[in-house]
Amino acid sequence: MNKLIIDAANKKIFLILIKDKNIYSASHENSKTNYEKLTILINDFLKKNDLKINKISKLYVNRGPGSFAGIRNSLAVVKAIYVAKKIDYYCFSFNDFDKLKDNRYENIPNLCDRLKIKKNLINPIYIS
Repeated sequence: MNKLIIDAANKKIFLILIKDKNIYSASHENSKTNYEKLTILINDFLKKNDLKINKISKLYVNRGPGSFAGIRNSLAVVKAIYVAKKIDYYCFSFNDFDKLKDNRYENIPNLCDRLKIKKNLINPIYIS
């Protein structure tokens, strides 16, 4: 089961891929240019790690708090992937995991399962 985590809510865009039992990551500056090419960044990241989007079983996206533009763009990309490929997504916030010790990216899928985060539900948290 392959899982992709996307976090564009803060100063950097983080992409984390859990493929088989391996974890791959990439980060990019969070700029207007990168917002506009988020799908390209994701495709390049998957290609570099020898995986196609249709081999992803679940997507996880940070819903904030954070940058309005980063959250909006990452949620739009994830929703588009869901519509095109029917890959379920989970919108998490690190605030959801405040009281838990293992709130690292690679633990997000397990934390979402443990806290019963609902799939295909968007509820962003913007910082004004």
